[in-house]
Amino acid sequence: MSTVDLEENKPGPYPFELTQMFNDKKSDNSVKFRLQGDGVTREPFGLFSINENTGIVFVHRAIDREVNPILHVDFDVLDRKTGKEMDKTLSFDVAIKDVNDNRPEFTPETFRVPVPENTPEGILQATLTAHDNDEPNSPNSQFTMRVVSQEPALPKISLKDLPGTTKIKQLTLSGCFDYDKAKKYKLLVEAKDQGTPAMSSTATIFLDIKDTNTHAPEFNSTQYNIEVMEMESNKEILRIGVTDKDTPNTPASRAVFSILKGNEDGNYKIETDPKTNEGVLSLIKGKDFEKTDTTDLEIAVENEEKLFQCVNGKPNSLKVTVKVNDVNDPPEFKKTTEIIYRNENEPPGDVLFVPEVKDEDSNLSKIRYELVQDPAKWMSVDPKTGKITTVQTLDRESPFVKNGTYTVIVQAIDDGQPPATGTCTVVVFLGDVNDNAPYLTSKSLVMCGNKVDRVNVIPADLDGPPFSNPFTFSLGGVEDLRKLWKLEPTTGANTSLISLKSLPYGNYSVPLKMQDQQALQSEEVLEVVVCECIGGTVCQSPALTRKFCLNG
Repeated sequence: MSTVDLEENKPGPYPFELTQMFNDKKSDNSVKFRLQGDGVTREPFGLFSINENTGIVFVHRAIDREVNPILHVDFDVLDRKTGKEMDKTLSFDVAIKDVNDNRPEFTPETFRVPVPENTPEGILQATLTAHDNDEPNSPNSQFTMRVVSQEPALPKISLKDLPGTTKIKQLTLSGCFDYDKAKKYKLLVEAKDQGTPAMSSTATIFLDIKDTNTHAPEFNSTQYNIEVMEMESNKEILRIGVTDKDTPNTPASRAVFSILKGNEDGNYKIETDPKTNEGVLSLIKGKDFEKTDTTDLEIAVENEEKLFQCVNGKPNSLKVTVKVNDVNDPPEFKKTTEIIYRNENEPPGDVLFVPEVKDEDSNLSKIRYELVQDPAKWMSVDPKTGKITTVQTLDRESPFVKNGTYTVIVQAIDDGQPPATGTCTVVVFLGDVNDNAPYLTSKSLVMCGNKVDRVNVIPADLDGPPFSNPFTFSLGGVEDLRKLWKLEPTTGANTSLISLKSLPYGNYSVPLKMQDQQALQSEEVLEVVVCECIGGTVCQSPALTRKFCLNG
């Protein structure tokens, strides 16, 4: 079956000629052509037509690949007078070729992110997601993102790939925020694809900076002198005011007081008044004047939230110098996953893949290559170059092929001490060819002659579409066979073998012919036991000795 390419959203003019159908049965004017299938008798209707005299196929309007990536069309040759089909139905596919008609789109295009002022340098808790509806893994759908503008400009915010994908970016911070200087930031981010011409879109991100503890509380006075009576107790003796530039009534500004020195005997306590944020100093156990007449208390204040300090645009932090000792880095493949496309049944000796490898601290000429995974033993690898070559015919119907793909893993091993290893996964997509004829899933069936006049015949085909069903069924053998049996329907995924008259109980051998959609034929003999049944399809008689064979 052939494939015809059609560019999506082609500007026209319409209609225009797509291809021409030919038939060698008759070259005169006694035949005409007919189209059926996608774009004709199925959605999208009215896309294709055919000149019944010349066989030229026309396209009548633009088609969108993102809606219909491929269309399957059948064509027939008919007798012009009777309309009877003169040949078997043939098919062709119309592959819609992608053009860059979709720009990358952000989800969402505008959003707000609350960010604490004390956020450290590194990754922010915010991500950007975009997608492009053009053909996957093509320049039309591959895109990059960048920060176009930022207001205010500092501290700098940039983008970083989320591990494992290029469609999601994380925001990263270099420096630190200052709530007193800027409470909001606006970022304009662009996503631009690699198509020709390139298409782009933008997203707007608003960062709402939330005030945190970046200002230490300060005492309104650095010293207090107070007097108490000897042996007084349980009495408030002083209120200590503080000033804090952070947002009031938040953990960043609420004061926490403590007595650092002078309260070794536990005579005093200090608490915070939640309404005024003052420190309330109380005498809880009386002092004996004869033992001491003066007490010096050292009082400290901090906030509920840990203090975050930013110096010269950078968080205040401890500098640590770390010496890094070299270790043997593994070889790195340019791509950790390589996609290969091949048809099945191609002869051995096909070079599938030659890797590109780099190694920062090893001699590339001393790297050796090994196959880690090759379950069907279809491949060989050159130990010096890593070139992977087929040594057997690739079979798409093999149990080692999953969803049409065969996976090989190759590793590169350097000469370091100890040796280091890098791996690459090679995924081979195998195209199907029509190398399997239809077969019967069951070659022996029971017909309960006292109940029914037919049995269900269920074929299968190891190939996939369009090399499998619908099948065409016919009876083999001698002409007398057709007086006893018929097949209905004669085309479809399965059929029924129907007895045309009441048959004597016994064993019947019925030859069948089956063709797949591309006319690849098989012949098999179906064994049918005709008997009187009890309970489902169980014959009443323990054994049948009469055998009827009509093979011709």
